[in-house]
Amino acid sequence: MPECGTPLWPCAMTGAAACLAGFEGIHVVIHGSSGCYYYPSTLIGAPLYGTFILENEVVFGSGDRLKEVIGDLSGKGGRIAVITTCVPSVMGEDISAILPENDIILVDSPGFAGELETGYRAALAALSPKVDPKRKGVNIDGVSLSDPFHKGNIAEVTRLLRMAGIPVGTVFCRDWAEMAAHAAPFTIGTNADFASGVGNSLGGTLGIPALRATFEQLERELPEADASRVFEELDLAEGRVIGVCDRFLRRHTPPSVAIFAGAAYADYAAETLKAYLDAEIRFVGTRNEPPAGKKTGYRREKANDLGVVAERIREAAPDLVIGSAFEQPVCPGAAFVGLIPPLQDRVRLTYPPLAGTEGTLRFVEEILNTCMDRVKRRSVPER
Repeated sequence: MPECGTPLWPCAMTGAAACLAGFEGIHVVIHGSSGCYYYPSTLIGAPLYGTFILENEVVFGSGDRLKEVIGDLSGKGGRIAVITTCVPSVMGEDISAILPENDIILVDSPGFAGELETGYRAALAALSPKVDPKRKGVNIDGVSLSDPFHKGNIAEVTRLLRMAGIPVGTVFCRDWAEMAAHAAPFTIGTNADFASGVGNSLGGTLGIPALRATFEQLERELPEADASRVFEELDLAEGRVIGVCDRFLRRHTPPSVAIFAGAAYADYAAETLKAYLDAEIRFVGTRNEPPAGKKTGYRREKANDLGVVAERIREAAPDLVIGSAFEQPVCPGAAFVGLIPPLQDRVRLTYPPLAGTEGTLRFVEEILNTCMDRVKRRSVPER
């Protein structure tokens, strides 16, 4: 087994919790220690329940504790989901035999099973979503409670669909639990790292080129769709982005950039900065496995170890770093924009999108303001 190093990305258990806790009407139980409960509870900001197993239960079995927690939840209505963590999995307990014979979702998703996305997919598969051919509208997927942009993404993509006269189907994963079994036949995504695989995917919503292609496909598949207003907005938004980036480049050189994020967000950031700011993408580090076979014009590799991240930033010596609070202190002289958790040193009360037209406008706006602030700081003489 490879050395773990300093992992920077949540484990499979957290991904499963982020998936199932997004559905109203499901009570999610983390079957494990207190640490296994508090980490996802803090990250995803949704109600979770825990068994908080102790040393004696590791030795003599945790079945009684699990039954106790399930019994307390059984009168609350809705379904119960149990997510196993590393300790009960290593103990080898047959959790399915312990569970009462009722409608309980069991997800065997210990941390060593993989990363965030692995657990997310396992939980969604355990939920067994289904397409309802009679359901109108288009599903939105790629939503994870672990993503700081997920609420903004839902609102923005919903807005664009309504502009085109298209109702929203099921949102994976931020919807009523029963809606998972009544998904629409077509789906568009906000983050390909969390693609649901439910329905026929018609494309993504990260970036203006992707939006154009997706809404063209929506018009072809849905006779009732009219995306003319969406296309007008895309043209106006892209014109604004090109104009403001051109003004920036008249006064400043294109930034050199190092990007650290999940693969979908990392590629979106790199492609956007290259297209509109002629940025030099010196390195892209993905927390998860990047998609195989996708050709890029920049160096990209998995980087979820703090030592590797620090080394790549030192090698790249970028003007701009995009990532998380782990990357921020490694290159203090560079401009920094937060894209993935953990994000610190800022108060965050609103829910901005990264998807849709507003997502691109906001992303470019933050990049330019951050870069200009860095230039101003460097031009102030030291006292």
